[in-house]
Amino acid sequence: MVPEKLRYTKDHEWIRIEGDLGVVGITEHAQSELGDIVFVELPKVGAKLDQSASFGSVESVKAVSDIYSPVGGEVVEINTALSDAPEKVNEEPYGGGWIMKLRLSDPQQVEKLMTASEYDDYVGAES
Repeated sequence: MVPEKLRYTKDHEWIRIEGDLGVVGITEHAQSELGDIVFVELPKVGAKLDQSASFGSVESVKAVSDIYSPVGGEVVEINTALSDAPEKVNEEPYGGGWIMKLRLSDPQQVEKLMTASEYDDYVGAES
């Protein structure tokens, strides 16, 4: 089930807008394709990211995948719980498995991302 209130990228990241902040993670589809996640490389708080810039990686027993920022902004918080429990990304990709929070540099960038139904169609077409 793809949550309606989020926006999505073609690289399988999601963003949830909370005021001028965006909470970012990877999708259910991405984590299921990766398998058991054993490590999450987190960005540094204060890092300034451009839209689509790689900001870290997710390592599973199968592969390592870069993670890309859905929008531009400054990292204001990271999910340090993932350092000790990277499996949270598998268990709760849209909840406790979030990766970072960004202060948006251009809120208009969110409008260019896929809606839930567009992402659902995209993932369906990929299979």
